[in-house]
Amino acid sequence: MVQATLVLVKDGSADSAARRVPVWRAWVLASRHKTLPAAAAPVIVGSAAAFAASQFRPGPACACLVGALLLQVGANFVNDYADFVRGADTVERLGPMRVTQAGLLRPRQVLAGTWIVFGLATLAGVYLAAVAGWPVVAIGVASIAAAWAYTAGPFPLGYHGLGELFVFVFFGLAAVCGTFYVQAGTLTEGAVFAAVPIGLLAVAILAVNNLRDIATDRAAGKRTLAARFGTRFARGEFIALVGVAFAVPVAASTTGLAPKWVLLSLLALPAAAGVCLVVARESGRSLNRALAITGGLELAFAVLYSVGLILGR
Repeated sequence: MVQATLVLVKDGSADSAARRVPVWRAWVLASRHKTLPAAAAPVIVGSAAAFAASQFRPGPACACLVGALLLQVGANFVNDYADFVRGADTVERLGPMRVTQAGLLRPRQVLAGTWIVFGLATLAGVYLAAVAGWPVVAIGVASIAAAWAYTAGPFPLGYHGLGELFVFVFFGLAAVCGTFYVQAGTLTEGAVFAAVPIGLLAVAILAVNNLRDIATDRAAGKRTLAARFGTRFARGEFIALVGVAFAVPVAASTTGLAPKWVLLSLLALPAAAGVCLVVARESGRSLNRALAITGGLELAFAVLYSVGLILGR
């Protein structure tokens, strides 16, 4: 089997030991499959909103899911490549392994993989454009451009404190509303409202990631909001994002924009409180646990909110 070599690094110097990692495994690591729930969550909610409006269409819903997962993988590949090239990923990295920095794949391989994945996502987009027209083309082009521009290009968004805005727009508003639109052919206030907490929880994933990486991001000149304003701000940002996300179902059900059943999403509050405590107390590498929990929290919230929409139909 073709192998890729990973050189273990300790205290900034190469260790004499090396372990062999299959190329397929390197690509799985590069995809960061544990982030995929953040791509699936908005599609689940958008499809549930369409079902609640008697507009659910399984073909477009499945195409949205495939496209969203591919865009997430493509964005992960871009981040892996661009952060290494820009010097943000070093041996001091505290987060999960990046394959380019670890030497598992060459930069040009990861870059080529990026465009292959974006090409596959475009195929899903072509089908959706045939179903729902030009707005889907606009969303798809903007999504790919933004995924590239997040860490690559002349003005990388993530390096200038715009990561939160990017994630909220594309992993919240565009993903949920786009999924609803390709099935219903229109937008409703309820669908837009449902996109808000999903976007906020996706931003919370980014916020804990940036909190963990404050020191290394500052050293690399990556000016995230956490790097700009410090640990206290980053912790407060995370708690505020989670708190507002869980306030949305209450507001939606109270104002009639969603059925009372969406209050089922509050069943995830204990997990939310637990991860907020972790973020408030921990720092550095130990925040990787909070990162995983927050991803699971977004998916759990999305499923519960979706069940509420379906039951309240």
